[in-house]
This record gives sequence, C-alpha cells and structure tokens, in this order.
Amino acid sequence: MTNKEILQVLEEALELEPGSLQGTESMDGLEGWDSLRVINVMASVDDRCGVTLSPDRVILCKTIQQLIGLIREAEAAKQPA
Repeated sequence: MTNKEILQVLEEALELEPGSLQGTESMDGLEGWDSLRVINVMASVDDRCGVTLSPDRVILCKTIQQLIGLIREAEAAKQPA
C-alpha cells in the first residue's frame, strides 16, 4: 500500500474527514485518541492492509508517521525474503 492509501485507512478508522491526515500529526493531538481508537486502527489495518499490529506497539507511536512505519514494518515482515 502507498502512504496515501494507509492515511485513508487511518482516517476511516479514526473517523476523520478524508484528506485530513498528512502524516506529521501527533497522536496526542488527534481528537478522541484513546484505547477504543487503538482497537479501531488495529482492526482496520488488519482488514484493509492485511497485517496484524501489536496494541503495545501502536500505543507507543507518538505520530501518524510512526504508525505508518509500524504498518510498513509489519508488511515487510510478511513478505518472503
């Protein structure tokens, strides 16, 4: 998936307006960022990106860019070397 596609998945999971995420946002700055949103993000990423994220690792992400990096890492891990 491209970064733009990942941002779209995150916008849907976080119930944000399309095109509102740029990738530089702080997780703390997102309205309603809480444990329920973490679960929504994990479920959406699993469904749309085909990767499973650890809740402990998602919670450690401080920015949207770090979350994208975590998704990319999970995508790479499922690819054969």
